[in-house]
Amino acid sequence: MIRSFVTSLAAAAVLAAPAFAQDRAQTLADIRAELSALAGQIQALRGELVSGGAAAMQAAGGASALDRMNAMEAELSRLTSQTEALQNQVNRVVADGSNRIGDLEFRICELEEGCDPANLPITQSLGGAPAGAVAAAPATPVTPLPVPGTGGSAELAVSEQADFDRAKAALDSGDFQGAAQQFATFTEAYTGGPLTGEAHYLRGEALRQSGDTSNAARAYLQAFSGQPDGPRAPAALLKLGASLGLLGQTQEACVTLGEVGVRFPTAPEAVEATTAMQALGCQ
Repeated sequence: MIRSFVTSLAAAAVLAAPAFAQDRAQTLADIRAELSALAGQIQALRGELVSGGAAAMQAAGGASALDRMNAMEAELSRLTSQTEALQNQVNRVVADGSNRIGDLEFRICELEEGCDPANLPITQSLGGAPAGAVAAAPATPVTPLPVPGTGGSAELAVSEQADFDRAKAALDSGDFQGAAQQFATFTEAYTGGPLTGEAHYLRGEALRQSGDTSNAARAYLQAFSGQPDGPRAPAALLKLGASLGLLGQTQEACVTLGEVGVRFPTAPEAVEATTAMQALGCQ
């Protein structure tokens, strides 16, 4: 199950990469709309060409002008179909990946004493909020601040850096339960923020230190699924696999640990994952 889940995340990341490399405001729907507009313009040009008679036809390059227009229309139709197919594929990948994440969260909850699967929150869709959710406007002003571990800056709410630093200070001081609670509050308050992935990972570290392995596994899962190619992704996947091993889910742990080397072959975590797999007796 986890191999399929990780594969789905990898596919989603590959599909999303070109979009993020360009203007994020241009979606597949925008591209499809532009293609439809171009097709309409070509049809209008053909109408003008036909109504203009022989003189207009000659000015456009002769009888082959209509053939060229037909070829352009056919190509636009093909591109539109490919865009629609890609959009449907992305939607299927997102839905499948989100369902698999929810399934893994459910299974982790079943292993935890006092956790009621019926009370689990709705799993957030990959790359966005749960279906039907309406994005709320930011309640506080934002300002560019440096983001730890990224080598750059991003838009942070005024209190976001301060809240993160307080939770990190609690973790560094050994207050693991307090740090876990503060990081949980942080991720709820700043969902999708530039520090949210790091907060999920550090919450996992705090929960692991306090002995709450099942919730630590869930935190590592959220850290990885939120940023499958982020700076913490190799460590989050490694810690998720190790946590599953401690929870007795040996098969899932082996598959997850195996993905570390597949996805991040040059990362130091790949060597650690191999050692962990040997300790679990993975085949």
